[in-house]
Amino acid sequence: MSFSSQLRLVAGFSSYQPRLSTDQLFLPNPGCFQFDGPLDQAIHFIQEHQLLDAALWTRFTDQFRTASDDDLGWRCEYWGKLMRGGTMVYAYTQDAALYQQLEATVRDMLSTQDPLGRFSTYSVSQEFQGWDLWGRKYILLGMEHFYDVCRDEDLKKAILAALLDHTDYIIAHIGEEPGKKDIRYTSNFWEGMNSSSLLEPVVRLYNMTGEKRFLEFARYIVDQGAIRSANLFRLALENQLDPWQYPVTKAYEMMSCFEGLLEYARATENAEWGQAAVNFGRRVLASDITVIGSAGCTHELFDHSRLGQADPAFTGIMQETCVTVTWMKLCCQLLLYTGDAVFGDEMERSAYNALLGAVNTEKISGDPLSPHGWLPFDSYSPLRVGHRGQAVGGRMVMADNTIYGCCAAIAAAGLGLVPSASALLRRDGIGINLYLPGTMGLSTPAGQEIKIQIETNYPMGETVSLCLSLQEPEKFTLSLRIPSWCSDSQAKVNGKAQPSHTGWLEISRLWADGDRIDLLYPMPVKALYAHQLGQGAKQLPPYLSLSRGPVVLARDEALGGPALGSSLEISADFRGVVAAKKEEPHNLPFPVLQAWDIPLSQGDTLRLVDYASAGKDYSRAIEAWIPTKGIE
Repeated sequence: MSFSSQLRLVAGFSSYQPRLSTDQLFLPNPGCFQFDGPLDQAIHFIQEHQLLDAALWTRFTDQFRTASDDDLGWRCEYWGKLMRGGTMVYAYTQDAALYQQLEATVRDMLSTQDPLGRFSTYSVSQEFQGWDLWGRKYILLGMEHFYDVCRDEDLKKAILAALLDHTDYIIAHIGEEPGKKDIRYTSNFWEGMNSSSLLEPVVRLYNMTGEKRFLEFARYIVDQGAIRSANLFRLALENQLDPWQYPVTKAYEMMSCFEGLLEYARATENAEWGQAAVNFGRRVLASDITVIGSAGCTHELFDHSRLGQADPAFTGIMQETCVTVTWMKLCCQLLLYTGDAVFGDEMERSAYNALLGAVNTEKISGDPLSPHGWLPFDSYSPLRVGHRGQAVGGRMVMADNTIYGCCAAIAAAGLGLVPSASALLRRDGIGINLYLPGTMGLSTPAGQEIKIQIETNYPMGETVSLCLSLQEPEKFTLSLRIPSWCSDSQAKVNGKAQPSHTGWLEISRLWADGDRIDLLYPMPVKALYAHQLGQGAKQLPPYLSLSRGPVVLARDEALGGPALGSSLEISADFRGVVAAKKEEPHNLPFPVLQAWDIPLSQGDTLRLVDYASAGKDYSRAIEAWIPTKGIE
């Protein structure tokens, strides 16, 4: 099989075909990976305790049997969010029971479509306001994602027919023609930005069918610019403002709109709109992404979090898990589109800090109305002194007097994204993006099978070894992402040193069975001071954050030492490196992935653990930004 044929196969269903003309990197087929380690454990935890919960799926589909959201609610989002995440997890685990559950709930959801073609939790008299289009968007996305893995051809036909009727009803009522509603006025919230995020699944539906009416409707959405008071897509193209300076700053919905814009740019091969999406992503990264890989210090808004993360004036809930996951998804799309390794760096940062920290591995109850007494994900992540489990984001009460939330519904998609984007196909070879321990089963440009065995406990450990298995020697490029935080990496091929640098390390050679690549990523503990955060940071109080590689280290009050919030003197050298002694995780009073002891100037020792492990029982305060007396 030629490599171009493989890429068409990888692109899968026609919803991905435009990417073959526009993108630099491509996701492999489902079922290519078998990993272990903490992220794999989190995926299987969520699969068992959330995605295989038949009662939960029934509860979500039941919302569509009545006008459950005529109170302008968003119960309509839960099913589609969880279906997208469930399908992404299934693409990795290939678990037969999970597939059966997903197929069963899709069939159940199809039974809720009304005679008008609608999947909606709003009555006809109350439709096209509040979160109605937002919920209809998630029906499209959930069904489209399942369609890609569906093994029953008759069911696929039924899904597609249902989606066509569902979308045609929307097009019949919304648009620029006389008598139709302006999409920006179909919501009482955020100037209609939530409704405008319908763009992504509409473009995907056009790609699946080739029906021009869907592309025309997508063009209409793009022309409206996402909100009433400005054209956000034009603002991004002009590239003069950061997203926190836009008239509407709701982070998650805005990123969803730009995911749609990038899909539109691919479908139309419009490089201008592609550049607008890239500009937007880079602006978000520079102005709003924090050390743990999320955004929003005023709950869920873009608010210049780059500075706000170290500003004690920002209190309360922050760093929403919905924002984390949507940022990871946007980074993945920008990585595929541009090939720029920085977006892989950001996926990694979010995965090991904000996302992994949000997994409720301790099954702690945060709300008495939660199904089974707990939710699988936390909604918000503290940066300065604070607790996990402060609130349920997007909390809505359903008819059976149970609750659910937006973050609990979306977060499985973030976990499912990690393995799928761990290795990427290039036109001339393979790119290794995320270093997870286990096996990758891929294809070379000539079409032969290749297995890559990865031995590592990265990012706890500093070494990564990759061993190749393939039948015939073949020349191609193996590209390795060298993280931007590591300026002194080392690489060897079969024991021979290779020049190494940050970004993609491209090794083009004749590869043979048994070839081995060894990578060393030195990870000293490093300090980042608040005054180093950029323009305007000199006005911030003296704070510092400590990290090791991509992992942020945090204090947990159960570890003792000075009270959290105390101003401490921590010395760093001219490179920002802090003296640190490794502590064995089994010596700690709660499970951690790594722990370090930091000497304080006054002679005491400060113990820190990886951010994702801190405060997981919701009762212990933690902090990732530490007040400091000395500025080095």
